[in-house]
Amino acid sequence: MKFRSAHRFDAVTEETLRRRQSAKWARFPADVLPAWVAEMDFPLADPIRAALRTALELDDSGYAYPQGLPSVFARWADARWGWKVGEGDVFVVPDVVTGLGALLGVVTKPGERVVIEPPVYAPFASTVREMGRVVVEAPLLPPRDGAGFSLDLEAIERAYASGARAHVLCSPHNPSGIVHRRETLARVAELAERYGVMVLSDEIHAPLTLTGATHVPFPTVSEEARRCSIVLTSASKTWNLAGFKSAVLVAGSEEGRAVLAKLSPETSYHAGHFGVMAAKVAFEEGEPWRAEVLAILERNRLLLGELLAEHLPAVTWTPMQASYLAWLDCRALGLGEDPARAFLAQGRVALSPGPTFGTGGTGFARLNIATTAALLEEAVKRMAAATRG
Repeated sequence: MKFRSAHRFDAVTEETLRRRQSAKWARFPADVLPAWVAEMDFPLADPIRAALRTALELDDSGYAYPQGLPSVFARWADARWGWKVGEGDVFVVPDVVTGLGALLGVVTKPGERVVIEPPVYAPFASTVREMGRVVVEAPLLPPRDGAGFSLDLEAIERAYASGARAHVLCSPHNPSGIVHRRETLARVAELAERYGVMVLSDEIHAPLTLTGATHVPFPTVSEEARRCSIVLTSASKTWNLAGFKSAVLVAGSEEGRAVLAKLSPETSYHAGHFGVMAAKVAFEEGEPWRAEVLAILERNRLLLGELLAEHLPAVTWTPMQASYLAWLDCRALGLGEDPARAFLAQGRVALSPGPTFGTGGTGFARLNIATTAALLEEAVKRMAAATRG
């Protein structure tokens, strides 16, 4: 296939990528092409690489000092979304999942109910259960009338009315890639305030919102939303920094600040030193690189549609509105409940198994498109070969 356009990131070779020791490239044998976990194959942003190199040259490898990151994030959030965040509204944690567990320990009690909207990022459900809380599902509505997945507001209200105390909202949503509309989020906030639910909004993929959609930070939707929510986010997905361990929890009201005040101050110091450093550089100097990433992701989103039409026309999907994770409906292929298993065994390409995302994931697989045009084409061709095998 003739690629739509060349980009400097396309110069990254598979040989170079296989020298990496991260989970994406180390988990499977060398004959497997990995396209599963949310890691990018692109080179780091130059300012981040320079800052880390300087730290190594100075043997600056001690504990994290999280002060400084809150104000940097606040300036970035204002510039990006007009979201006014006070420095005292930001609490540093090692990662979003760790932050989620800490928040659940404050806003809920053992045995209380927590809402999720599957199919959704698997650690949500596992963290709720590990904390001794009860998962309550409000599954997404399936695509219809040409639109993609959407929140089921009636199901969310039923879940709230059942006694839920918290809602782990995925915004933008992983794995469906949808960006929730402002009016939808406003309705969630109305319901949350009515039923006394704290919305814990995971917005880690928000900076990767693509053309055609607009992300709205949950607390900015309405006064109700500001009062009943805390945002969890990080530079990790956008600037490919997951291994450095740094994320933030963001309040926007007295209620949210009261929750953050109950968290152990020691939690912030468990963040990675390089993670805090890299996040500060990302928010201060990483916009040119982010713009490049958005451009290549939009190119790859179009390319994936062409590749599927050519090689796997039975697979259906709604192009993601944010991030680089494509949620593929493979049920028509006849590969069983977990098509990723067949893609791996028969095609030697690794996708994330749909069933791990919970209710609604059967027959689906998640494909990571944050790679070169050549490797994206190779991944789809291997998937097609698996159906023939």
